[in-house]
Parts: sequence; C-alpha cells; structure tokens
Amino acid sequence: MTHALLRPPTTLQPRPKANPTFSSASLDTQTPFRTPQQSRPSSENSQSSSRKPSPVENTSARATTALIRRVLCPQPTTGSNEAQPIEDLLPPLTSSNDVDLQLYAIIAIVVKETVYSWYGKITSDQTFVEEVVRIIAHCTTGLEGRLRKVDIESLTFDEIPELVENHISAYRISHDAVRTPGIIVNPRAVYHELNPHPALSPVPDPSFETSATQQSRNEADYRQLLVQGALAILLPTEDLENTCLRTLVADVIAETILGRSIGGRVCEGWFVWTSITKLVVAVQAQLNPRTTGEEIGVDTRSRLERFGLLSERGDDTRPATDGRRSAFSEVFWRFLQYGYLTLITLRFVLVGFVASLSEPRRSSWNAKATTDSPFAKPTEAPTATRRPILGFRVLSLLSTLLDLSFRMPWLCGSLALLQHHLIAGPLLLLRVGAVDGLLDQYLHHLIHGYLLKLSLLPLLLSTIRTNLFPHNALPPPSPDPPTAEQQREIRRKCAEALSALLPDIPHRAAGLSREDVVKEVESDLDVWGDAYMNKHLSYQILDLVIVRVLPEMGEKGVKELMEARGIDI
Repeated sequence: MTHALLRPPTTLQPRPKANPTFSSASLDTQTPFRTPQQSRPSSENSQSSSRKPSPVENTSARATTALIRRVLCPQPTTGSNEAQPIEDLLPPLTSSNDVDLQLYAIIAIVVKETVYSWYGKITSDQTFVEEVVRIIAHCTTGLEGRLRKVDIESLTFDEIPELVENHISAYRISHDAVRTPGIIVNPRAVYHELNPHPALSPVPDPSFETSATQQSRNEADYRQLLVQGALAILLPTEDLENTCLRTLVADVIAETILGRSIGGRVCEGWFVWTSITKLVVAVQAQLNPRTTGEEIGVDTRSRLERFGLLSERGDDTRPATDGRRSAFSEVFWRFLQYGYLTLITLRFVLVGFVASLSEPRRSSWNAKATTDSPFAKPTEAPTATRRPILGFRVLSLLSTLLDLSFRMPWLCGSLALLQHHLIAGPLLLLRVGAVDGLLDQYLHHLIHGYLLKLSLLPLLLSTIRTNLFPHNALPPPSPDPPTAEQQREIRRKCAEALSALLPDIPHRAAGLSREDVVKEVESDLDVWGDAYMNKHLSYQILDLVIVRVLPEMGEKGVKELMEARGIDI
C-alpha cells in the first residue's frame, strides 16, 4: 500500500514563494537527530581518518545530497525519505533546484558546525533547526525577488570595477608616498585617508596595542549592523520579533560566513595570489589540447628490426634529412592556421550580431529595471541612468591594472579616442557603440549569453563552498601565515602562470624577455598584497551590493528600520 502524501510542517513553508510541494513524512515523526560524528560507525571513522576525500568527491551531487540529508533531513526509522528528492523535503530557497542544492549544502555545514556543536548536547528536538531553515528561506526568496530588479550587468561591469580601480589607484599613491625621500608615512594610513571605511577604523598601528583590537571590534560590529539591517527588511514581523532566532541567524551570517571570508584569510595577499594561480591553471587546461600520454615512448620499429634481422629504416642509403620543414612549408602552414582562426572569429562575430538583433533592445530592459526598482526616484528618467557598455568602467579598470597610461601612453590615448568616436562620434551612423547601437547590442548579447548565465551560479557557489569549508567542515584554526619568502614564491608562481597566457609577439616587439615580463606582472600583483587594504575593497563591494539589492539600508539606519517594523532594540 502506497503512503499518502502528507503535508509538511507549516514552519518549513516560506511566505513569498510559489506553492512548494512536499511529499515527505512529517518531521514531527522523525527520530532524534544524531550528529554526523555520532551516526557514523567506527569502521567508517577509521577509513575516513586514513584517507580524506578529495574536493571533487566532497562537491559531487551525491556527496552534497548526502550531507544535506544527514544534517537538515534526519531520516526516520522507516527510511521513507530515502528516495525523495531534496526539493520535496525542504522549502525552496530560489527558483533553481541546482542553486538550492549548493545553498543548502552551505547551510548544512554552518548548522552542523555552529548549531549542533552546542544544541545537540542540550536536546535532540528539531524545531529550532527548522525555524532557522525557515528564516533563511524567507531571506533567500526575498533576495531573489529583489535581485530581479537590479541591473546586474551594470553592477558587475561598471560599478564594481570602479571600486577596484579606486583601490588600485589608492594603493599605488600610498606606496609612492612611502618612496618619497625624507618623508616617513604609514601606507595603510594614507590608503585609509584616500579610501576610508568605518569598519576599518582606526588604522592598526604597532606602536598602539589597542588600535588593532579596537579596529577588530568595530569590524565585527559593522558586520552585525549589516546583517541586522538586512533581516529587518527581509523577515516577516513574527520572525523578526523572535529575538533568539534573529540573533542566532545574525551571528551565523556575520561571523561564520562574512567573518571567515572577508574578515579571514580571503583578503590575505597570498590567498588572492593562490586563487589567481588556480584560476589560470584551470583556464590553461581548457585552452591546451588534452593528451593521454600513450603517444610518448612508442617504438615504431617492426619485430624484425628490433631483433636485428633487418636493417633499420635509418640505415638505408637514402640521404638523411634534418627533420625540419622548409621555410616555404612553415609559412604555408602558418598562413593556413591564422586564416582558419580569422574565419572562426568572423563567424563567431557575425552569428553574434545576427542573434543580438533578434533580441529586445537593451534600453527597454534597463528602463523596466529602473522604473520597477524601489531605489529609483519617481522623478528620475530612465534614460538618465542608461550607459553604453563601451563606457563601462571595466575597460578603464583594465587600463589602470596594466598601467597603460605609463607603459604605453600612445596606445591608451588611441583606445580612448576610438572609444569616444564609437560612443559619441561626429557622424550619427558611426555611433555603433552608443546605447542600443549595433555594437552595444552585440556586447549585451555576449555578456548575458556567456558571462551572466544562471548555469554558472551553482558552479560559483560550489567553488565558494570548497574554499570556505574544505572537506565540508569549518577549516581548522589558521596556521601561521606563509613567511615573507614563501609569499614571494607564491607571487612569483602566480606571475609566471599569468605571463604564460600572454602571447610572445608583443614581448618580442617591445624587446622584452620572458623574465622581464614576469617581473612586470609581479609588480602589478603587489596591489593585492596587503590584507588591510584588500578588506577596504571587499567591504565596499559588499556595501554596494547591499544598497543595490536593499536600497532601504542606504536611506535608513538599523534602528530606524527596526522601529518601522515595530521592534524595539
């Protein structure tokens, strides 16, 4: 006899979400939860201690699903939930099941390490964890609805690159002041004056022991204010009045997630260089042809030749050749190679132009996103906020990062002149880069077709989970950071990996050797070497994203937001 579909507890249903269907047994009939350490048999513990699973095994769909079931969906004695998918056991967080799977994996790790570490010792009741999951579901569904009204294209390629460019400029100015003879300054103090942030004040000074402690306290308080303000906007009133749950969720997000990412090693220079190296290695693996290694060391001689019964092919009387192709052959094949690449590029561009012409105009999408956003003022015209993609600050960021104005001022000026003529040229027909122009539509099509695809979000969340929570657990206490010599070696490897992606033709034309190029890249990587300065950039990006998604926080403080909801703090 088949089991009838049972309604889930009302505590697990988010308010603004579309009708989630639940077919699992009621969580009230579940057996007491056992922590993963308690539920594993001793043989499994001995095997896991002998060999740690690889990051690929930890992030696989099977391992991720098992982690979520073990922590957030404790199985009853009958095991009726075993064959049911996760989306039927837990409330949906977003409109994508793949994104929900990665988000619930992160939630499961955080709950296992920060909640069950003390709550499991008190009681085995699941109500408290269910309430935490329900609150997080309310937040994620509310954030998804607000994200649909944000111009992600402009935020990613215009506003955030502007912050990164300001960071690079402030770093170089602060260190140029240090090199000035006769002047003794603290580069961090100069940077903080040029790029201030309240969470990172006062500037840590070794001569004042209390400055570092005060700065860490201000940073923790700032994270708490950010999370409390976001919860005051996203949570319903009945959940906001539950001080215990609100405080727990705020501590988990502010300390466990934000504190371990922005406030932890993520902003360290050696961590940034290591991440860049891993990214470059992954890109090189996609660009370089894959070889199996079977073609190495293969003996092409026949059996008679191997046993000396027949003279080898190299011993014949024919004149030996040096094995090198003639100059004409080399030029011919090089011409065919570049011709093929040119045809492939032209085909890609033409197909992209044709596809972009069949899509809605970019201005209509921007106008809808602007007028529907609660952050826009009623008197604000949509056309005033539109900006051509060629005018986005990501291009200026590349110029600043490569320091083209100093190394190649003629190239920087030529590109700026070309950009101006494409966007606001003297002839109307030549303004292909203006808003809704041919080039603008083509770039818009490429960005949304290849860079802002929803299918990339689960992979991004999986990568974040692997770096923040290796082996699906909180990382152990941070060991001693790498020494100065080790950090220089890490930066050197990163520079070598980046220089390997650059073609050799520009270097040879400029008269630079490969070693010179590596040294130039190393000097460019120095802008990410200071953790305190990197925190400024991280918090500024976080503030920008929060204000775009939750514009109320840019107009009111946390106390005002709480009072507007009838909550006294």
